[in-house]
Amino acid sequence: MITFRKTILLVFIIVFLIGMRAGAQAKEITVVASFYPAYITELNVVKDVPGIRVVNLTTGAQGCLHDYALTTNDMRTLSKADIFVVNGAGTEGFLEEVAKQYPKLRIVRLTDTVPLIENNPHVWLSISGVVVGAKNLGRAMQELDPDRAELYQKNTDDYVLKLEKLGLKLYSQLSPHKGAKIITLHDAFVYFAHEFGLEVVAVIEREPGAQPSAQDLAQIIEVVRKCGVKAIFSDQWVLIPALQTVTLETGVPNYVLDLAVSGPDDPEAYIKIMQKNAQTIIEALQ
Repeated sequence: MITFRKTILLVFIIVFLIGMRAGAQAKEITVVASFYPAYITELNVVKDVPGIRVVNLTTGAQGCLHDYALTTNDMRTLSKADIFVVNGAGTEGFLEEVAKQYPKLRIVRLTDTVPLIENNPHVWLSISGVVVGAKNLGRAMQELDPDRAELYQKNTDDYVLKLEKLGLKLYSQLSPHKGAKIITLHDAFVYFAHEFGLEVVAVIEREPGAQPSAQDLAQIIEVVRKCGVKAIFSDQWVLIPALQTVTLETGVPNYVLDLAVSGPDDPEAYIKIMQKNAQTIIEALQ
């Protein structure tokens, strides 16, 4: 009888431990992105991995996060996060506040090891920069959830392959325009231009929302005329005063590019946006 009771107890303990392990494995992992570009990278790296909850912290934001202030709901979301995926390089001005409030929260900076151009944070507009970011996140997810490391590695490899194919395709399409001189509204597209051999000869807004002086505008207009600039690229259809002045004085049209900071809830969204941007540039420079 004693042996039987011991056996029953042992079976109960084993079942209990198996249940505990299964429960631990089933625990949902919450991965929070600071904004849209990081969110799209997340969607690809954790694709089809069960038990992963992916959140875009700043869904309502329509631009970069330079001046974004965290809300109470944002902080509540971060309190439940297992990992916080950010662009880094100074994009998220609130990052220090988050690290202080949640010292145990794992923060992954997608731009780690990416060479910055003059401390410009808009690395996600470089396809090669997004490749590095995907690899950084893939490694972080494997460390956080080693039981499913192979899934994260496969997803990362698949997304990197898609991005590299996109880069080769756009390089081929844009190669006839290599060396073309362009003007941009602000410095966000410097990475894209650098990657595909275009030269940004002037930027209208050195800081987001900062209007150039009359002297600055005169210099920009002179550069446009001297360099034979064919197009000005902005991220908005509405012509702000400075942009309108340059287009009226030079006759050079404005073309709108997508900053990739908002869009559909689609893992392929970034690839589609960059393809469209390339087509817009080709159209403008022909």
